[in-house]
Amino acid sequence: MATAAAAVIARARRDIQHEFFSQDAVRADRAIAFDPARHAQRRVFERWRRAGVIQEARPGHYWLDVVAYDLDLRRRHGRVRIMLLAIIGLLLIGAAVGLLNLRH
Repeated sequence: MATAAAAVIARARRDIQHEFFSQDAVRADRAIAFDPARHAQRRVFERWRRAGVIQEARPGHYWLDVVAYDLDLRRRHGRVRIMLLAIIGLLLIGAAVGLLNLRH
C-alpha cells in the first residue's frame, strides 16, 4: 500500500514538473494558470508552494523556481540516501550477528 502511494506521489511530482518545464514557466513573467487535476497533484502542489518551489506571479498564475526545486530535490535525495545507508548498516549488523552465532 505504501509503495502504491509513493508511486502516486512520484507521478504527481513528475506531472507538475513536466507542466511547468514544458511551458517554460520558470520565471515570474512566464507564469501559467495551473489547477491541479487530482488529489495527489494538489498535495504536491501545496507542499511545493509552502516550500517556495512554486511561486504565484499573479492570482491563479504560477511559476516554478528552478533553484528552490533543485534544493528540494537534493533534500529529498539526501533523506533517501540516509535511509538506504541505515538499512545497509542494519543488514550488515544482522549478517555479523548471524556469522558470530554460527561459530558458537
